[in-house]
Amino acid sequence: MKKKVLVVDDEQSIVTLLKYNLEQSGYEVLTAYDGAEGIALVESENPDLLVLDLMLPVMDGIEVCKQLRQKQIHIPIIMLTAKDEEFDKVLGLELGADDYMTKPFSPREVVARVKAILRRAGRLEVKEPEVEEDFIELGEVKVFPEQYEAFFRGVQIELTPKEFELLVYLIENKGRVLTRDQLLQTVWNYDFAGDTRIVDVHISHLREKIEENTKKPVYIKTIRGLGYKMEKPKVT
Repeated sequence: MKKKVLVVDDEQSIVTLLKYNLEQSGYEVLTAYDGAEGIALVESENPDLLVLDLMLPVMDGIEVCKQLRQKQIHIPIIMLTAKDEEFDKVLGLELGADDYMTKPFSPREVVARVKAILRRAGRLEVKEPEVEEDFIELGEVKVFPEQYEAFFRGVQIELTPKEFELLVYLIENKGRVLTRDQLLQTVWNYDFAGDTRIVDVHISHLREKIEENTKKPVYIKTIRGLGYKMEKPKVT
Protein backbone atom coordinates (compact mmCIF):
# COMPACT_ATOMS: atom_id res chain seq x y z
CA MET A 1 0.00 0.00 0.00
CA LYS A 2 1.28 3.46 -0.90
CA LYS A 3 2.34 5.78 1.90
CA LYS A 4 0.18 8.88 2.09
CA VAL A 5 1.74 12.35 2.33
CA LEU A 6 -0.21 15.54 3.02
CA VAL A 7 1.26 18.80 1.66
CA VAL A 8 -0.08 22.00 3.26
CA ASP A 9 1.08 25.24 1.65
CA ASP A 10 -0.75 28.32 0.36
CA GLU A 11 1.53 28.67 -2.69
CA GLN A 12 -0.01 26.77 -5.61
CA SER A 13 3.35 26.42 -7.39
CA ILE A 14 5.00 24.73 -4.39
CA VAL A 15 2.05 22.39 -3.84
CA THR A 16 2.10 21.39 -7.51
CA LEU A 17 5.89 20.87 -7.48
CA LEU A 18 5.86 18.72 -4.34
CA LYS A 19 2.80 16.75 -5.41
CA TYR A 20 4.40 15.87 -8.76
CA ASN A 21 7.75 14.81 -7.28
CA LEU A 22 6.23 12.82 -4.43
CA GLU A 23 3.82 11.02 -6.75
CA GLN A 24 6.72 10.21 -9.09
CA SER A 25 8.42 8.59 -6.08
CA GLY A 26 5.43 6.37 -5.40
CA TYR A 27 3.52 8.29 -2.74
CA GLU A 28 -0.17 9.12 -2.60
CA VAL A 29 -0.39 12.89 -2.12
CA LEU A 30 -3.12 14.96 -0.48
CA THR A 31 -3.06 18.77 -0.56
CA ALA A 32 -4.42 21.65 1.50
CA TYR A 33 -3.93 25.41 1.33
CA ASP A 34 -4.53 26.57 4.92
CA GLY A 35 -3.85 25.26 8.41
CA ALA A 36 -7.44 24.47 9.38
CA GLU A 37 -7.98 22.47 6.18
CA GLY A 38 -4.71 20.65 6.89
CA ILE A 39 -5.83 19.57 10.37
CA ALA A 40 -9.19 18.39 8.99
CA LEU A 41 -7.42 16.23 6.38
CA VAL A 42 -5.03 14.76 8.96
CA GLU A 43 -8.01 13.71 11.07
CA SER A 44 -10.10 12.34 8.18
CA GLU A 45 -7.42 10.79 5.94
CA ASN A 46 -4.77 9.66 8.47
CA PRO A 47 -1.75 10.44 6.26
CA ASP A 48 1.66 8.96 7.09
CA LEU A 49 3.55 12.27 6.96
CA LEU A 50 2.80 16.00 6.82
CA VAL A 51 4.79 18.58 4.82
CA LEU A 52 3.71 21.83 6.45
CA ASP A 53 4.42 25.47 5.55
CA LEU A 54 5.11 27.81 8.47
CA MET A 55 3.15 30.81 7.17
CA LEU A 56 -0.40 29.79 6.33
CA PRO A 57 -3.75 31.56 6.23
CA VAL A 58 -6.41 30.81 8.87
CA MET A 59 -3.89 28.98 11.11
CA ASP A 60 -0.10 29.01 10.87
CA GLY A 61 2.18 25.97 10.91
CA ILE A 62 3.20 26.35 14.55
CA GLU A 63 -0.46 26.35 15.64
CA VAL A 64 -1.15 23.32 13.44
CA CYS A 65 1.71 21.44 15.13
CA LYS A 66 0.47 22.46 18.56
CA GLN A 67 -3.11 21.38 17.91
CA LEU A 68 -2.15 18.04 16.39
CA ARG A 69 0.06 17.17 19.35
CA GLN A 70 -2.64 18.28 21.80
CA LYS A 71 -4.99 15.86 20.04
CA GLN A 72 -2.33 13.14 20.50
CA ILE A 73 -1.85 12.86 16.74
CA HIS A 74 1.83 12.03 16.28
CA ILE A 75 2.18 12.20 12.52
CA PRO A 76 5.76 13.02 11.41
CA ILE A 77 6.03 16.66 10.28
CA ILE A 78 8.48 18.43 7.97
CA MET A 79 8.18 22.21 8.40
CA LEU A 80 8.80 24.52 5.42
CA THR A 81 10.05 28.07 6.02
CA ALA A 82 11.14 30.96 3.81
CA LYS A 83 14.61 32.44 4.31
CA ASP A 84 13.23 35.76 5.51
CA GLU A 85 10.75 34.23 7.96
CA GLU A 86 11.39 34.30 11.68
CA PHE A 87 11.41 30.69 12.82
CA ASP A 88 12.65 29.38 16.15
CA LYS A 89 13.89 25.89 15.25
CA VAL A 90 13.81 24.77 18.87
CA LEU A 91 10.23 25.97 19.33
CA GLY A 92 9.14 24.15 16.18
CA LEU A 93 10.76 20.92 17.31
CA GLU A 94 9.41 21.32 20.83
CA LEU A 95 5.91 21.50 19.36
CA GLY A 96 6.41 18.32 17.40
CA ALA A 97 8.02 19.04 14.02
CA ASP A 98 10.52 16.32 13.07
CA ASP A 99 12.50 18.29 10.52
CA TYR A 100 12.50 21.64 8.74
CA MET A 101 13.58 22.92 5.33
CA THR A 102 14.18 26.45 4.06
CA LYS A 103 12.71 27.71 0.77
CA PRO A 104 13.84 27.59 -1.94
CA PHE A 105 14.58 23.87 -1.69
CA SER A 106 15.31 20.99 -4.01
CA PRO A 107 12.25 18.76 -4.53
CA ARG A 108 14.63 15.78 -4.56
CA GLU A 109 15.85 16.71 -1.09
CA VAL A 110 12.27 16.91 0.18
CA VAL A 111 11.56 13.45 -1.22
CA ALA A 112 14.77 12.12 0.35
CA ARG A 113 13.81 13.49 3.76
CA VAL A 114 10.28 12.12 3.44
CA LYS A 115 11.70 8.67 2.67
CA ALA A 116 14.13 8.82 5.59
CA ILE A 117 11.53 9.92 8.13
CA LEU A 118 8.94 7.38 7.01
CA ARG A 119 11.54 4.62 7.06
CA ARG A 120 12.46 5.49 10.63
CA ALA A 121 9.02 6.32 11.94
CA GLY A 122 7.08 3.26 10.78
CA ARG A 123 3.69 2.45 12.25
CA LEU A 124 3.15 1.63 15.91
CA GLU A 125 2.60 -1.89 17.11
CA VAL A 126 1.29 -2.64 20.57
CA LYS A 127 3.76 -5.31 21.64
CA GLU A 128 7.31 -6.41 20.94
CA PRO A 129 7.84 -8.67 17.92
CA GLU A 130 7.59 -12.36 18.77
CA VAL A 131 10.65 -13.16 16.68
CA GLU A 132 13.57 -11.48 18.42
CA GLU A 133 15.88 -9.67 16.01
CA ASP A 134 19.01 -7.70 16.85
CA PHE A 135 18.27 -5.34 19.72
CA ILE A 136 19.90 -3.34 22.46
CA GLU A 137 18.44 -2.89 25.90
CA LEU A 138 18.96 -1.22 29.21
CA GLY A 139 16.73 -2.08 32.14
CA GLU A 140 13.17 -2.14 30.82
CA VAL A 141 14.04 -0.22 27.64
CA LYS A 142 14.54 -2.36 24.52
CA VAL A 143 15.39 -0.94 21.09
CA PHE A 144 15.43 -2.63 17.68
CA PRO A 145 17.68 -0.33 15.62
CA GLU A 146 17.03 -1.99 12.25
CA GLN A 147 13.26 -1.76 12.68
CA TYR A 148 13.37 1.72 14.23
CA GLU A 149 11.23 0.45 17.09
CA ALA A 150 11.61 1.05 20.83
CA PHE A 151 9.75 -0.52 23.74
CA PHE A 152 9.38 0.30 27.41
CA ARG A 153 8.10 -2.51 29.63
CA GLY A 154 7.06 -4.44 26.53
CA VAL A 155 4.92 -1.67 25.02
CA GLN A 156 6.07 0.29 21.99
CA ILE A 157 6.81 3.94 22.58
CA GLU A 158 6.41 6.55 19.88
CA LEU A 159 9.57 8.48 19.12
CA THR A 160 10.46 11.07 16.51
CA PRO A 161 13.43 10.12 14.31
CA LYS A 162 15.84 12.28 16.33
CA GLU A 163 14.49 11.01 19.66
CA PHE A 164 15.10 7.49 18.38
CA GLU A 165 18.66 8.23 17.25
CA LEU A 166 19.39 9.94 20.56
CA LEU A 167 18.04 6.99 22.58
CA VAL A 168 20.13 4.51 20.59
CA TYR A 169 23.28 6.59 21.06
CA LEU A 170 22.66 6.97 24.80
CA ILE A 171 22.16 3.22 25.29
CA GLU A 172 25.18 2.34 23.15
CA ASN A 173 27.24 4.65 25.38
CA LYS A 174 25.64 3.71 28.70
CA GLY A 175 27.68 4.70 31.72
CA ARG A 176 29.59 7.39 29.81
CA VAL A 177 29.15 11.09 30.39
CA LEU A 178 28.18 12.67 27.04
CA THR A 179 28.45 16.43 26.65
CA ARG A 180 25.73 18.44 24.93
CA ASP A 181 28.17 19.40 22.17
CA GLN A 182 29.10 15.75 21.70
CA LEU A 183 25.43 14.77 21.37
CA LEU A 184 24.79 17.69 19.02
CA GLN A 185 27.68 16.69 16.78
CA THR A 186 26.80 12.98 16.70
CA VAL A 187 23.00 13.01 16.49
CA TRP A 188 22.38 16.29 14.69
CA ASN A 189 25.62 16.55 12.68
CA TYR A 190 25.81 20.20 13.73
CA ASP A 191 22.58 21.10 11.91
CA PHE A 192 21.97 23.21 15.03
CA ALA A 193 25.59 24.26 15.56
CA GLY A 194 26.06 25.90 18.94
CA ASP A 195 22.41 25.61 19.94
CA THR A 196 22.58 22.94 22.64
CA ARG A 197 19.02 23.76 23.75
CA ILE A 198 17.85 21.28 21.16
CA VAL A 199 19.61 18.50 23.08
CA ASP A 200 17.86 19.46 26.32
CA VAL A 201 14.48 19.51 24.55
CA HIS A 202 14.93 15.98 23.22
CA ILE A 203 16.27 14.65 26.51
CA SER A 204 13.16 16.06 28.18
CA HIS A 205 10.93 14.32 25.63
CA LEU A 206 12.73 10.99 26.11
CA ARG A 207 12.36 11.22 29.86
CA GLU A 208 8.61 11.69 29.48
CA LYS A 209 8.48 8.32 27.71
CA ILE A 210 10.80 6.13 29.80
CA GLU A 211 10.93 7.66 33.28
CA GLU A 212 8.45 7.06 36.10
CA ASN A 213 9.26 10.48 37.53
CA THR A 214 10.83 12.97 35.15
CA LYS A 215 11.98 15.11 38.09
CA LYS A 216 13.89 12.13 39.51
CA PRO A 217 15.10 10.26 36.41
CA VAL A 218 16.68 6.84 36.88
CA TYR A 219 17.71 6.22 33.25
CA ILE A 220 18.95 9.54 31.86
CA LYS A 221 20.95 11.40 34.51
CA THR A 222 21.97 15.04 34.22
CA ILE A 223 25.65 15.58 34.96
CA ARG A 224 25.73 19.19 36.07
CA GLY A 225 28.00 21.39 34.00
CA LEU A 226 28.80 18.59 31.55
CA GLY A 227 25.85 16.83 29.92
CA TYR A 228 24.03 13.53 30.35
CA LYS A 229 24.68 9.90 31.19
CA MET A 230 22.37 6.93 30.67
CA GLU A 231 22.44 4.22 33.31
CA LYS A 232 20.63 1.03 34.17
CA PRO A 233 18.34 1.76 37.12
CA LYS A 234 19.49 0.35 40.42
CA VAL A 235 17.28 -2.40 41.82
CA THR A 236 15.93 -1.40 45.21
